[in-house]
Amino acid sequence: MDLNQASEWVVVTADSLRPDQVAGWVTRPDCGAVVTFCGTARANSTLEHEIIELEYDTDITLAETRIRAVTAVVRQNWPVVRAIAVHHRIGTVPVTDTAVVVAVSSPHRREAFEAAQFCIDAVKRTVPMWKREVWRGGSAWSAEAQDIVNVDDLIS
Repeated sequence: MDLNQASEWVVVTADSLRPDQVAGWVTRPDCGAVVTFCGTARANSTLEHEIIELEYDTDITLAETRIRAVTAVVRQNWPVVRAIAVHHRIGTVPVTDTAVVVAVSSPHRREAFEAAQFCIDAVKRTVPMWKREVWRGGSAWSAEAQDIVNVDDLIS
């Protein structure tokens, strides 16, 4: 793989996500660590309904811009990270399907784990993404909403 290829891949899409493809994309010959996090739609909710699917909504351009701001902070704090990919799904996501994938590669595991964890936590806190829970006979916007912050506010 050409080390001069792009080192970030940010996608917000209604298409199904491919964690294997994302993990493969971040893999580099000089990296011994690839950490991949997949967030999947789960059946339980804060409203005590059995969820059958989630619906995610956002402004794609804004979401991708905010995710790129997160990857920039990852680069500042973990400069050994070689590649970062963040894919987030919008639209209908059935239970057990992947809603978000974060993949990070680095020469060693510690930095890859730390960067991947920061990345998913920061995406959840900084990207305006609305989630509707759908169950048989009803639906509601998730009660887990939190205030959106700037990524710089997450750096201590």
